[in-house]
Amino acid sequence: MNSPSNEPKATTLRGRHLMEEPLLNKGTAFTTEERTALRLRGLLPPHVTTMEEQIDRLYGEFCAKGTALEKHTFLRNVQDENETLFYALLLRHIEEMTPIVYTPTVGEACQKFGKIFRRPRGLYFSYTNRDRMDEIFENVPAEIDVIVVTDGERILGLGDQGAGGMGIPIGKLSLYSLCGGIEPARTLPILLDVGTNNKGRLEDPRYLGWRHERVTGQDYDDFVETFVRAVMDRFPRVLLQWEDFASDKADMLLERYKNRLCTFNDDIQGTAASTVGTLLSAIAVTGEPLVEQTFVMLGAGSAGFGNYKLLVRCLISHGLSEDEARARIFVLDSQGLLHDGRTGLKGIKAQMLQNRELLTGWDFDLDKPHSAEDVVRNAHPTALIGATGRPGAFSETMVRQMAGNTKRPIFMPLSNPTSKSEALPSDLLEWTEGTALIATGSPFDAVDFGGRKHTISQANNVYIFPAVGLGVGAVNAVRVTEGMFLAAAIALGDASPAAVDPDGPLLPPLSEIRALVKKIALAVANQACEEGIADRIGEDEIKERIERSMWVPAYRELTAI
Repeated sequence: MNSPSNEPKATTLRGRHLMEEPLLNKGTAFTTEERTALRLRGLLPPHVTTMEEQIDRLYGEFCAKGTALEKHTFLRNVQDENETLFYALLLRHIEEMTPIVYTPTVGEACQKFGKIFRRPRGLYFSYTNRDRMDEIFENVPAEIDVIVVTDGERILGLGDQGAGGMGIPIGKLSLYSLCGGIEPARTLPILLDVGTNNKGRLEDPRYLGWRHERVTGQDYDDFVETFVRAVMDRFPRVLLQWEDFASDKADMLLERYKNRLCTFNDDIQGTAASTVGTLLSAIAVTGEPLVEQTFVMLGAGSAGFGNYKLLVRCLISHGLSEDEARARIFVLDSQGLLHDGRTGLKGIKAQMLQNRELLTGWDFDLDKPHSAEDVVRNAHPTALIGATGRPGAFSETMVRQMAGNTKRPIFMPLSNPTSKSEALPSDLLEWTEGTALIATGSPFDAVDFGGRKHTISQANNVYIFPAVGLGVGAVNAVRVTEGMFLAAAIALGDASPAAVDPDGPLLPPLSEIRALVKKIALAVANQACEEGIADRIGEDEIKERIERSMWVPAYRELTAI
């Protein structure tokens, strides 16, 4: 990964053509000398403004917007006009604007993508253009370090959004640059448009995607294979992130390609590292060892599977056997507990089965319909994790049951967007009389309860995937491994403010994200070096590379050629 430079940059662009290039445009901040050399005189008002003045003006416009979607659209327009200023603005107001640029607002932006679309960004690979992928990639003039790709089938908790899912790769890569310092020019969002089964989108006159039912089976597999080969030919050292694919495809694609290129699935692996890291933070507050915890997980999709696998690995690293680790985790789908007495379970669900012999003495019949409350009542969990997309899935009954069994129960309603969260933090605190340790998937305001303000940490992947990108690039890693994600989770847990102050939040604030990402990137890079899949260098050099490679949103002097 090349180091972003603060040296002057030469350009052949002049006048309006230069101002229409968002990676070079400075707007009213072009200096007098630049306006002369680059033929900008007369195209701008005469006063030269500073970036700080531009940020203040834009923030005033941002605050004047009425709805979150209007604010999201405004920020995207800024990005399309002046990318450096966009990131400088976000960095100044990161806690306020991150939920606007990404979750939860990006969900609505995907649903209304055709309505708010203004300027193309990234690449669209439609199934109808499956024989033209190399030609499409010729539209990318620069070397690319990070690609985020989706087919739009499982956008957050909102389901199939087809081509509207492009909002997710755009948003994710914004966070790579904002939080991880990945140079925007070296990122590429991609949408694989294989149709949509969302009738509302197909019937919407503003829908911009291919108006066809989704391609499936071998045709789908061949299409993705052609795409991956084109990526490997064009960008052989790129980091490719799979994002928001349906559960049945997500694990299949990861398994198929994880040993062929540098790739990972954020819904499976990034979510897992964020979840496990947050669990480690919470468990440190309880004072009870990790190996004595019991976990109930609601949701057996991609996120649930990722959480399960990394949690098992983490428990094993703390001294348990694999069987002992699996015995401490109970996973439920919509039909109840996953156990080895259930028939017909395939794919990822078949990998998360509880040993039925260990359930002897439970007070209900596992072969008959049962609820999460039944499982909680019998399993006596210390932590409840939700990845269901079902608001209210954490019932008052089960929450109170947990509070009666453990002094500091841990609750992680992780579903996005906010409307899909399994529980409200205010309810969790009320039902546990303020003893709950809480982290959510979407942002929630602090809650006043019991005479103090409880900060609700967001167990968001934003702590993880930018660090993976930064760490991978710093040491030229050729693969992304489970060990690297466990290292990231441990580093996140070690950074918990609650480890120092039990009344503090479980995770650091977003205002500290760049410093935290560097620490997690160091852990990821060290692990890659230890596994022999990256440059063989020491920790001091890794730190230097990370510092050098972090892009900072500041204007560079432009010169004419």
